[in-house]
Amino acid sequence: MSKLKLYNTLTNKKEEFKPIDENHITMYVCGPTVYDFAHVGNARPVVVFDTLARLLRHDFGGLTYARNITDIDDKIIEASQQTGEDISVITEKFTKIYEEDMSALNADLPDVIPKATEYIDEMISLIDDLISKGHAYEANGHVLFQVSTMKDYGELSGRTVEDLLAGARVDVADYKREAPDFVLWKPSSEDQPGWESPWGRGRPGWHTECSAMIAKNFGDTIDIHGGGQDLIFPHHENEIAQSKCSHGGKTLANHWMHNGYLTVDGEKMSKSLGNYVTVHELLEEFPGKGEAIRLALLTAHYRQPVDFSRDGILQAQKQLARWYRVTEGAEATKPAQSVLDALRNDLNTPQAIMELNQLAKDESKAGELIASAKLLGLLQRNIEIGDAIEVNWAVSEIEAGISERTEAKKNKDFARADEIRDEWAKKGIKFLDKPDGTTDWE
Repeated sequence: MSKLKLYNTLTNKKEEFKPIDENHITMYVCGPTVYDFAHVGNARPVVVFDTLARLLRHDFGGLTYARNITDIDDKIIEASQQTGEDISVITEKFTKIYEEDMSALNADLPDVIPKATEYIDEMISLIDDLISKGHAYEANGHVLFQVSTMKDYGELSGRTVEDLLAGARVDVADYKREAPDFVLWKPSSEDQPGWESPWGRGRPGWHTECSAMIAKNFGDTIDIHGGGQDLIFPHHENEIAQSKCSHGGKTLANHWMHNGYLTVDGEKMSKSLGNYVTVHELLEEFPGKGEAIRLALLTAHYRQPVDFSRDGILQAQKQLARWYRVTEGAEATKPAQSVLDALRNDLNTPQAIMELNQLAKDESKAGELIASAKLLGLLQRNIEIGDAIEVNWAVSEIEAGISERTEAKKNKDFARADEIRDEWAKKGIKFLDKPDGTTDWE
């Protein structure tokens, strides 16, 4: 069996994955802040790490996968102030929509979905511990982590304390001892949500929640910590600082994985740039085509940027159509070794997709194609083939078009035959002409 190798952001190299317990892998991935609809860039880590979870379960059996929900944050407070809705109403609404939208992309729910507001006591205990160990201090109702107390701060991002002090792109508040220090706890005004603490009524800083959730659910050290590459600094760097300093220097995660950005015309898709489209919008625009959106997100290697386009979704629909046709009526057997090898090579989904296309050329391998595609979260729709092909036209309609064209050619009405071919081409269906006539399409 080929060994699973994954790129580790912490060491900047691809390594053989060696779990703490081969029978029980632990993985934590940073989830959404639930104040609005998730854009397609937010969906990429969901798809990437859902695919990794499928592979880990196949190779190792036991896996506990956690993805958190940030349901207390300044953006949520701002949304509440703008809409007049209670914070709990906003967070419950967008948590539900997020989970429904990700499910439409064939992403399974994680095993553990911790919500920040359910771990306030654990966060307060973590902060109190950091203060007692000399790594944090109280100032003006805030509690801050003093970065200079950690000698190896910056090991994940490559940013040293000296670099940060010299020209840190960090806001300098008058209550900070040093510019790089970051907030663990902040005071809440009367009109803001807050919890009682030894430092007054307030709420946790963003970085605090993940460290507390991991410790509560998994202990000091986990196998894999994942998220988008925009989280490497400061979020994941600060998680490491909090956890290592609280847990006697024990590493937070043995393996760090980060997916690349989703881009639009070469620019990172983000709400701040205004160049984003939400998953919810896409699912309305392409009803029933969540699987095609997933395939489009997997066409680039997870560490590389993937440029989003609606044409990419249409191309993915066509590719899925071919696979569904080949596998109609077949039962899953076992994944092909070629697909497993591709996925075990740092989750190389583009190579895995190429291997799926090779399998689709041989109808005798339909069972392998189904089992292999399942590892990528594809060919999962247990519905009638006319819908399952993920295009807007049922197979029976397409085949009727082929028959009509064949009849037109038989009657030497070549103008009508060309017209039928062109009509279907506009719908995204290409008729494949062969010496013995038109018998296939893509």
